[in-house]
Amino acid sequence: MYIQRTIEKLLPGILATFPCLAVTGPRQSGKSTLLRHALPEYRYVTLDDPAVLEQAHSDPVYFLDSLGERCIIDEIQLAPGILSYVKMRVDEDRSRNGRFVFTGSQQFGMIRNLGDSLAGRIALLDLLPFAADEMKQTALITGGLELFAAACLTGAYPQLATAPEIDRRLWYSSYIQTYLERDIRSLYDIGSLREFHRFMQLLAIRCSQMLNMSSFATDLGVSVSTVKRWLSVLEAGRIIYILPPHFNNLGKRVTKMPKVYFLDTGLACHLAGVRDREQLLEGPMAGALFENYCLQETVKTYANRGEQPRLSYLRTNNGLEVDLIIEGENMRVLPVEIKLSRTPTAALASGLTRYASLFAETKPENGLLLCLADGERSVSRGVSAIGMENYLSMLQQRLDGSTSA
Repeated sequence: MYIQRTIEKLLPGILATFPCLAVTGPRQSGKSTLLRHALPEYRYVTLDDPAVLEQAHSDPVYFLDSLGERCIIDEIQLAPGILSYVKMRVDEDRSRNGRFVFTGSQQFGMIRNLGDSLAGRIALLDLLPFAADEMKQTALITGGLELFAAACLTGAYPQLATAPEIDRRLWYSSYIQTYLERDIRSLYDIGSLREFHRFMQLLAIRCSQMLNMSSFATDLGVSVSTVKRWLSVLEAGRIIYILPPHFNNLGKRVTKMPKVYFLDTGLACHLAGVRDREQLLEGPMAGALFENYCLQETVKTYANRGEQPRLSYLRTNNGLEVDLIIEGENMRVLPVEIKLSRTPTAALASGLTRYASLFAETKPENGLLLCLADGERSVSRGVSAIGMENYLSMLQQRLDGSTSA
């Protein structure tokens, strides 16, 4: 069962403009499936095949000759040396676009290699697991609550979302094992796999919270530098997302620690031991997991349009907190408070009201209380409660409007 990916609509324009395209993202996010479906006329090879990889290493000129005019090279990070040969071919005739398409995993420094070798010749897209609109195609799912539950208890990786009969716990366990043993350990000195796995579990339990690296180091019995290294590996691999604090003129009154989120809430639930609907909606992590889901979907909405979001959060030492601040055109910001509630009230939006008063000179947009309510309605002056589907539709319209402008 093939699910149409939102990002697919960007391919024709990119391939008509750039000689090369790279689609990156975490393992199993559907990169190869997307490209083979969208570009059936392209010759496809994967460097996961030992014979193909050997040929790419031993004779890159012949290897590229054998691929013809247009090709997809999967897992390009396994043979970065061929990029210099790709560059020479591109430079021989810069008028020919859409010639080389690559996939790869970001944790391997692929972005840096591509940027150095093919600067100005390549477009980059980031493919994450299914977004809400894509999840809707897998089953008759409607409403923010059901989308949230499906993302958490089924998972948004394509193989899980399209085959509910798969043992989810076994799939995630195998995914983590492969990610740890095949990908990370082969290229990074992460030390003990057992300790690294404990770190991932602790990150999941503390998702949507401030990232206190000293606390993690103490709890795990490792150094702060080790925690930093582990975080950088997971962030580069698009497993986690680090949300920075909002910079403003309040100086020392603002918390400087970032917050941490998972880009697949289903993986966070697996690592944290959240197994069923009751645990998800009534357990101690319910609010944090909903916040993680909302952040995840925000990031995916931008990624699926080839955009890099400018996101942050705010917490001051006098108790003001805004979960998500989205910076848009002309530096205007959209403050968003996230609450796992079907009954939005002015009290739940009090942080947004305080924010609007404190930063009135910056003329922020009207605040949004993102919750499980349907539709959109005003809850206080300058604040609207909005459900997930309406929120994502609003974000999409904003992005589509800024792109066409």
